[in-house]
Amino acid sequence: MTLAAPPATTHRALHYWQGEFIDDTEATARLADLPALVEQALAEPLPTETVLNACDTLSAALRDPASAVRERLHPQLADATGDTTEVGETLTELAAALARPALERKLRRELGGTGPERLTRPDARETVFEAWAPAGLLVHIAPGNAAAVAPLSVVEGLLTGNVNVLKTSSGDTLLAQHLLAELAAADPTGALARRVVALRFPSGRREWLRLMCAPADVIAVWGGEDAVAGAAELAPAGCRLVEWGHKISFAYLTRVAWQDPATLEALAADVCRLDQQACSSPQVVYLDTEDSEEVFAFAESFAPVLAKATAAVLDTAAASPSTGAAAAPQSLDAAVPPPVDAAVPLVVGAAIPPSLDAAEQAEITTTELLARLEQHLGLTKVIAADDGTWRVLADTRPALTASPLHRSIWVKPLPARDITATLRPMRRYLQTAAVGGSRADIARLSRTLLTAGVLRVTPVGGMLDSYDGEPHDGVYALQRYSRRVSVQTDDTFQATACLDDLVAATPTPAPPTGDLLDKAGVQAQLATLAPEHAHLHFRSGGTTGTPALSVFTNHDYDTQMRAAAHGLLAAGFDPARDRAANLFYCGGMYGGFISFFSILERLNATQIPLAAGTDHAAVAEALITHHADTILGMPSYLWQLFNSQAEKLRAYGGIRKVFYGGEHFTAEQRRTLNDTFGVEVIRSASYGSTDLGPLGYQCTHAHGAVHHVLTELHTLEILDPQEDRPVRAGEAGRLVFTSRTRSGQRLERYQIGDLGRVVEGICPCGSHAPRIELLGRHGDVLRIGTYFYNYRRFVETAQEQLGYRGELQLVLSTETTGEHLTVRLEGEYATDPQRARTAFLTAIPELGTAVTEEKLLTCTVEVVDGTALERTAGSGKLRTVVDLRTASA
Repeated sequence: MTLAAPPATTHRALHYWQGEFIDDTEATARLADLPALVEQALAEPLPTETVLNACDTLSAALRDPASAVRERLHPQLADATGDTTEVGETLTELAAALARPALERKLRRELGGTGPERLTRPDARETVFEAWAPAGLLVHIAPGNAAAVAPLSVVEGLLTGNVNVLKTSSGDTLLAQHLLAELAAADPTGALARRVVALRFPSGRREWLRLMCAPADVIAVWGGEDAVAGAAELAPAGCRLVEWGHKISFAYLTRVAWQDPATLEALAADVCRLDQQACSSPQVVYLDTEDSEEVFAFAESFAPVLAKATAAVLDTAAASPSTGAAAAPQSLDAAVPPPVDAAVPLVVGAAIPPSLDAAEQAEITTTELLARLEQHLGLTKVIAADDGTWRVLADTRPALTASPLHRSIWVKPLPARDITATLRPMRRYLQTAAVGGSRADIARLSRTLLTAGVLRVTPVGGMLDSYDGEPHDGVYALQRYSRRVSVQTDDTFQATACLDDLVAATPTPAPPTGDLLDKAGVQAQLATLAPEHAHLHFRSGGTTGTPALSVFTNHDYDTQMRAAAHGLLAAGFDPARDRAANLFYCGGMYGGFISFFSILERLNATQIPLAAGTDHAAVAEALITHHADTILGMPSYLWQLFNSQAEKLRAYGGIRKVFYGGEHFTAEQRRTLNDTFGVEVIRSASYGSTDLGPLGYQCTHAHGAVHHVLTELHTLEILDPQEDRPVRAGEAGRLVFTSRTRSGQRLERYQIGDLGRVVEGICPCGSHAPRIELLGRHGDVLRIGTYFYNYRRFVETAQEQLGYRGELQLVLSTETTGEHLTVRLEGEYATDPQRARTAFLTAIPELGTAVTEEKLLTCTVEVVDGTALERTAGSGKLRTVVDLRTASA
């Protein structure tokens, strides 16, 4: 996708305001109207998918070295660093942070799913709906030393549906403003732009700060105690203050670990990464000892390791000169360095690298000078590079001490028994602890350190590493930016899975415009599917040919099963009262039984997982013994079960609901189940395919083959049966789905072989989810003797002309005299094949003409036992059309 360029800016337009760049004068005027802006923007819901789509589009552009987006953003980073390599790395890391898989994982971890704004039932047994709602106006006061933090913080605000006002430092570049402008340009709906304001001004401009904060519902402030205190003064009553303050991190080594050369190399790498500019960088190394001599000895052994690591870093930097800006953090946690106290520079023995500013030089000089003075008291030992590029400061006192950074590390003793007493008083400042030791040591020390106040425990060498969805400083940011809201309802909402569906249809993006995808194309994709996207392997039932493989990630599968569970609720399944027997087929990698086991599990339902079995008597006995009142399965199998065990099941009379999948019951079969067995509800359990998963569901007002579309998962097109163009309103066509929730396979414009049409209007159930009427499969239309015939016409004729209630199968073959059509009927419901043949030839004129007048084919009716009808091995579905012509040719 080619992104449109965001609005242009001038040297005076330093602020991005809802889609345009403005100057100070305009910003002042608009800030006065900020409360009205917030109310207007919040009135328009922001679907999480809109944010995910825009972020993923921008991420793709940032990953492309030749993209215009990278070209436009490059100057904003180049203003801060002359290192071209570093600029590229920063943009690449931003691309990774904005990628859809990373954000989806974050949403799942922090808010429980990828659609947290939807009012759904956390416990399907209760008609209570909960959702995560935006806090309202979220003000971000960003740090002045980590440019990537500001836009990523706003992205978190957008994921939670908030209106976002960002303040960046006057010393920052306009990276945040321009990156957010690119993000807004990636959203064709304009919804993101209406929720973003990004201002660049000094903290001394108190009136702007006051106008920003006065209507705020949440203020997220990045910085030290002064910054937090300043924000607290401006926060209105009831405003939530989220502090992302300065933190201190350290390493803790047992004796075995500090004697291990590999551990020392990993520790040195942590010290050198980003020059200790991240909160998760180590400032202290604690040794599990109280022996001062061991502390000094460790300092001596670690110094050459640190020297080697420093030289490697400086050699790399020399090959690509930089003015010293830090790369983008891998997570927001690793973004803000601890404060550096300004002081008058002092000169001691070691030189200070000229790239440091005066305050940094002063801090390093002062710390080193005091440590050297205390050497005379036997309290410390200083080992430093002659050129001032690194230093190890050994100290016999265990108290936590901040490092002056820039490859400066304290080494201190701290016996494990004293960890809590020593560190807990500093708990508000603690962040990461890297633990080196045995597996047992790591388990034991992790618990102790967490008790003392540490928020993260990592391996040595991995302190600055992070993972998607990792908490910020001990909390989930998305939860801090949201409100958990609930709606309690009565039993009239029993069949409602999501309250939002009663208000408006779920917004869906426009379908892609590429080539259509068929089953062969899906199978070809599997050859290139990465292992991390191939957790679950299912095979289709093989109804339309050779069983095909489908592969899902566990998260994709979970998302789909939850959506299908909502559909089963809408169909009238009651998890609080129904006792469900799962009678779908299982085995051979077929997913029917497994999927409905998962669906019922997510509904917290009572289920009896029997699976379809050939011993119908045993199945019926189990249904009666376990008081099942609801059964789920394939119509073919359920019809066999009811007929073979008719006496038992009529006497039991306890089956009230039947939910089916894969096929349809005929009208006569439904009438028999209602009148003979007392079944009250017969509905589709789900409409779906093995490749795509659930596609639709029936509600309590659905009739026949009408289904609501699961638009939370898929985008649907209906194309002309013969041409690749949309059908006109009300016309039937090919159903083409694009799945929006698949991590690995890109199932775009996938024609699944079904025919259908849109049902206009809002459903009587109140849901705005679109509806379609399924009109059979392409394979239901067969050509024989130059004419086309629809399988459904044979079924309708049998019902209407013969009162037939059984299953019907068409067999196409070739004989010496030409093509032959055999109609197979169950002997239990049809005893006169000649009468049946006459009915078909009369009710289907083109068949009668082809057989009796044109002699293009011959036709017979066979009356067979129901067990003789051919079925697929995997799913047990009836093969409606068996074409033997190719096999006999």
